[in-house]
Parts: sequence; structure tokens; C-alpha cells
Amino acid sequence: MSIEVAPESAPRTTAERILDAAEDLFAKKGYRATSLGDVADRVGIRSPSLYNHFRNKEALYQAVLERLIAEFSGPLAALSSQKVPDKDRVMQWLETIVRQHHANPNLARLLQHAALSGGPHTNEIIERLFQPMFQPMDERSGMSDQFGQLHQLGLQPWAVMGFNNLVMSYVTMAPMYRDLLGQDPFSEEALENQLTLVRTLLKAVFAYREE
Repeated sequence: MSIEVAPESAPRTTAERILDAAEDLFAKKGYRATSLGDVADRVGIRSPSLYNHFRNKEALYQAVLERLIAEFSGPLAALSSQKVPDKDRVMQWLETIVRQHHANPNLARLLQHAALSGGPHTNEIIERLFQPMFQPMDERSGMSDQFGQLHQLGLQPWAVMGFNNLVMSYVTMAPMYRDLLGQDPFSEEALENQLTLVRTLLKAVFAYREE
């Protein structure tokens, strides 16, 4: 009886290893504080070798952003493709985003650095990643009904911004609360606690009616 051996995954190319290292460093230190020498040292190559793959630091940074935007924009695109989005779909999208940020906190950390100290293509990030969520809701889609008074009061953008901040600030700030929480903020238990909080708040948004 022969035993089938699962094929090994293909080794990562040098360009992919450079992107991995750059993503971690940009997330940790920000664009301005990260040098190509830092990236080369992390990969284990000489700095001039980087130019065989990326023409300069800005091009490397943009490539990192492109990869992250592609990774994180998928769930929203899937939700937008639905003809009649409902509460369950919105909840599923938000839960997916929470899980994505837990699995890869680098996007939130990179954006925090960009907000505080700047970096190229920041406006492009906002446009491509967040602008679709700020679009006015179509009454025919049923989404405006889900958000109730918040839509009628013109507070949809503020609700979107609030949930974005809630989700992304968790992965940037939660490590500071590790001792107070008494658990790893990136553990499965902590993830479930955050998901419970997000579900509870989103249900309150759905149900909100102005007094």
C-alpha cells in the first residue's frame, strides 16, 4: 500500500521574502523610519540586490500596500456584489474583517504609522480601501433600513469610521492591555470576546431609533 505524500509548498521567491520583511518593518517602524538596509538585513541579502526587484523604497512600500489592500478588500467586494445585502451579510463581513486583522495585524499598524507620521500613497489607501464603505446607501438595497436612524441622520460615515477604528485599534493597542486582560489579546479566546463585542454593538446600531 503506497502512502501519498502531500506536495511541499513552493519555496518563497526572493521578491516575496522582501515583501514579507518590508511589510513587517513598515508595520513596526513606519515608512520614514524603515530603510532598505533594514529590509535587506531581515531578508539576508545585500542592499543593492533589492534594486533587482524594486526600484526604490517607495516602490517597495507601494507593493506592500497593493498586497495588503488586495487581501483586505475582498470581503467588502463580496458583500457589495450581493443584490440585497442584509444584516447577516453585514455581520459576516465585519466578523471576517475582525478575523483578518487578528490573523495579520500589519495593515492596521502600517496605517497607524501613516496617520501619525505620513507616508506615500496614504490618500490612495483611503480611496481604495475605505471609500466604498462611505458611499451613500441605496434605498433599494435594503441597507439603509438596516442602519435605521443613523442613515437618515447622515451618520453612516461616522458609524463606518467608528467600527473601522474599533477593529483596527484593537490590533495596535491591545498588546498594551495584555496584563490587564490576563490573556494574549491575539488568542482564540480573546478573538471570540472581541467578536461578541462587535456583534453586540452592531445589533445596537441596527436597532437604533432616535428618541
